[in-house]
Amino acid sequence: MYRRRVPNLPPLASLRAFEAAARHLSFRAAAEELSVTQSAISHQIAELEKRLGVKLFDRHSRRVELTAAGAQYHPFLRDAFDRIAQGTLLVTSTAAGRELDVQVYVTLAVRWLIPRLHTFTAAHPEIRVRFDTSHRGWEFDENDSDVGIVFTGHADRPSLHYTHLLDDQLTPVYSPKLKPLRTPADLLAFPLLQLFTAPEDWPRWLEAANLPASPTSTLSFDNYLLALESAVDGQGVAIVPRFLAAPDLRNGRLVAPFQIDMPNLKSWYLVCRSERRDDPRIVAFGEWLRQEISNGVA
Repeated sequence: MYRRRVPNLPPLASLRAFEAAARHLSFRAAAEELSVTQSAISHQIAELEKRLGVKLFDRHSRRVELTAAGAQYHPFLRDAFDRIAQGTLLVTSTAAGRELDVQVYVTLAVRWLIPRLHTFTAAHPEIRVRFDTSHRGWEFDENDSDVGIVFTGHADRPSLHYTHLLDDQLTPVYSPKLKPLRTPADLLAFPLLQLFTAPEDWPRWLEAANLPASPTSTLSFDNYLLALESAVDGQGVAIVPRFLAAPDLRNGRLVAPFQIDMPNLKSWYLVCRSERRDDPRIVAFGEWLRQEISNGVA
């Protein structure tokens, strides 16, 4: 029987150290990614260079550069690790069933996603969706979730794949319990509700309405859901994405008094690890999201 000859490969740890350092062009960043010390990365790469008999990096006082040999070697290792990750994903997703962990902001889940989810589960009964709304920050946690719906102005993390979903408009909303707002200037008599994670929302809208861009009376929250509920309760006027307020606008719990909508500085994206972009569960979920958005977000 023919047996394929396997070359005497360098240790996996040294290959991983080199691939990460070559990708980041930084021993420090590679150490952080692999959860080891910077000296361990340096040692692993030095051992690899000794084993191969070639220099892979030119080391400078505060940076490193790939040599010609290092630049030639890196694409092969990058492809090899990508293929290992894809194979691991295939095996583990089959063994773990069809559960899809989705990181999503609580406001989006409550106000938009959950009311529509029955159409996804009807089309894909084999995929069990599990939501994680515990993240306060805007960053996707690629270690704990399969896919996320994130709201960001910086869709540029190199290890992640982003699919643009939606741009939205900011608009003021308030409860009909309050005194009617006739002109934008009437806003200045009410508490203005906003996110402390998005302090620019009100100043940008007020400036567009030719009003002082430094509101003096505000209440701040960490998510739009709390701002919306506070507005429904009559505690002030909230500045929110219009599509998140749509259910309350339809049922009369909130009123949008003005036709001045301000484009948001951030956008909504579907995000996952780059090597998982072709996972059938993520592809199905992304296609469903885009179809729902094309049907109208309100």
